[in-house]
Amino acid sequence: MSKNELVILESPFAGNIKENIHYARMALRDSLLRGEAPIASHLLYTQEGVLNDDILEERQRGIEAGLAWGQVADKTVVYIDKGISRGTIYGIKRAINEGRLVEFRSLPEFAGSLTIEKCKERYLRGCLT
Repeated sequence: MSKNELVILESPFAGNIKENIHYARMALRDSLLRGEAPIASHLLYTQEGVLNDDILEERQRGIEAGLAWGQVADKTVVYIDKGISRGTIYGIKRAINEGRLVEFRSLPEFAGSLTIEKCKERYLRGCLT
């Protein structure tokens, strides 16, 4: 059996949390079905009794803990159908600065206004500055 690629999964959390959790779970499934080994820290660390995303210091701790996986991750995968949040932009910048591949994806069930090409142009170029 081949080694799964280690992936940091990025998708929005804040806003409509219930809807965003559902979307992130779908993205997590998509990644797993592609044979990857994803970490979705925004799903893991925001569970009840772990960290409170509404407390800035706890939110930042969760973001940093998730991004620490970048030391071993093969790439960062950004699921774009729900938009690109500030936290996701931070994750993209971190991946670029650490020399990690950034891949944008869209789930077939969500035909959004953001296209993968628009995201590459807007966020990859914008995150380099």
